[in-house]
Amino acid sequence: MRLKRTLAVATALLTLAGVTACRDSRNIDLGNGGKPHLKIMIGGISKVIYLPGQLAQQLGEYEKQGFDVELFDQPSGANAETSLLAGEVQAVVGFYDHTIDLQAKEQCLTSVVQFSNVPGEAEMVASAKAPEIRSGKDFRGKNLGVTSLGSSTDFLTKALASRGGVDGKDYTPVKVGAGQTFISAMQQGSIDAGMTTDPTIAQLTNTGQAKILYDMRTVEGTRAALGGLYPASSLYMSCEIVRRYPDIVQKLANAYVDSLRWLKNHTAEQVADVMPPSFAGGDKALYVKSLEDSLPMFTADGRMDPAGAQNVLNVLGASSSNVKPKKDQIDLSKTYTTQFVDAALTRSAR
Repeated sequence: MRLKRTLAVATALLTLAGVTACRDSRNIDLGNGGKPHLKIMIGGISKVIYLPGQLAQQLGEYEKQGFDVELFDQPSGANAETSLLAGEVQAVVGFYDHTIDLQAKEQCLTSVVQFSNVPGEAEMVASAKAPEIRSGKDFRGKNLGVTSLGSSTDFLTKALASRGGVDGKDYTPVKVGAGQTFISAMQQGSIDAGMTTDPTIAQLTNTGQAKILYDMRTVEGTRAALGGLYPASSLYMSCEIVRRYPDIVQKLANAYVDSLRWLKNHTAEQVADVMPPSFAGGDKALYVKSLEDSLPMFTADGRMDPAGAQNVLNVLGASSSNVKPKKDQIDLSKTYTTQFVDAALTRSAR
């Protein structure tokens, strides 16, 4: 009986915790004097693909819009998504494809600002393995690095394999994170190839440890790899938050649209000067090079490319075991909105 009572209490506490998390995830702390306190999770704060999240902080854009913002670092986009669903944060700077994946799981997330219409990722092959891995069809039997299972790097790896006629069960995805952990896995031979971003791409190519197989930092490279654009880095939030706090969401969109516009009008060297010194990892010249290679991927206005959104659905619908059976049921109009960036652009044009 004592065990049953203990289990009952534990179950009740877990249920209460779940209810509390859900409640928190639908609310924004307005703070003292109505100054909103926002917690934003970034799926790898030093990754160039997510640069606008930290850049807005460096430029003072959050403060200009009247926010008190906390930025959190989570190297895996899948874990950042989990933090949002658990109510630990109110927004995520991560890949748009999570909104489609979650809708297939009956959760509603929406991209509010689209930072890029390409992934900004590259499939890197260890130099010793380059002669035998020339395309996705050569992934069979290989160990392929991803940040984590269920992450966007995992989605993209499956897509590249599928386009090469290789099923996800025919290779081994290996969780290696990003940055130094990714580099170490390649050095130790734990992975034959893997999906990563700058500045890791620049570090690997500069040392000759790896070569680029698929370069999805450009429109041309993305179209060649995935058959079209693949909108990726974005600010996404729960549909409930967007519905309940449109004024706050609008100000957040203003901050990011202004940051994107600043980005388009400054050089890689100027961007590096603004960002925290730690982002350069002790080699500013290499960091500037990684910025030069990746900055063109960012949108100038934060708008989603509708054809690109459709391509993301097509890619996931062909390669994701979660999305594939529900592809025809996905409502893309719920996965992104241009309402707030349109208003932000109208405001700044006045």
